[in-house]
Amino acid sequence: VRLCQGCHGEYRRLLALYGSIARAIGNSSESHNCAKSILTSDRLQIVVTLSEFFNETWEAANCANCLKNNSEGLSNSTEEFLDLFNKSLTCFEHNLQGQTVYLSPNNYTEVCKNCNETYTKLNDLYNNLQRMNRQGGESGHSAHLCIDVEDAMNITRKLWSRTFNCSLPCSDTVPVIAVSSFILFLPIVFYLSSFLHSKQKKRILILPKRIQSNASLVNIQEKYS
Repeated sequence: VRLCQGCHGEYRRLLALYGSIARAIGNSSESHNCAKSILTSDRLQIVVTLSEFFNETWEAANCANCLKNNSEGLSNSTEEFLDLFNKSLTCFEHNLQGQTVYLSPNNYTEVCKNCNETYTKLNDLYNNLQRMNRQGGESGHSAHLCIDVEDAMNITRKLWSRTFNCSLPCSDTVPVIAVSSFILFLPIVFYLSSFLHSKQKKRILILPKRIQSNASLVNIQEKYS
């Protein structure tokens, strides 16, 4: 989908043209109600209907989030993302060229190995754009990323994970192993401490019994002596 990057210039001109038509009709009429009547005089209200359609499509695609504040062109972050996206696709095509006939459907090790760096940069940039967009970003709009960026990332992720069966190495491997080991070690610590605690209690309970039995034995001996 290249809706936002390919149509932002024409959409700006459309808005300007519609505004000029409305102003011209309003200036030549006695009231603004007259201008509204002329724009909606036909049964289909074609001018208003088309204008609403284009506006709704543009807003649903969140195209403003790909553009600069004045909507004159793509934002720097969007251009950087699209450049990395094109590099990723080029890398996929380059590593598949002349090999697809001989490769089995699940053997794309060359693609995974040679394109891992480019794909990782693209994925990280997309995640950063999402975080920036929640805070307003370059466009000043806090909503979803534009359809061009989202569609490009969806395509790349499907190719990477489903078609090529590649995966990114987890950067949190060491912390995960440490936490998992700690959790697995907890039952051992618990049972060991319980065992030692119960053993100590047994010693404390047995000691008075031995003293008591010895004292009673002495009393019996004195009684019969």
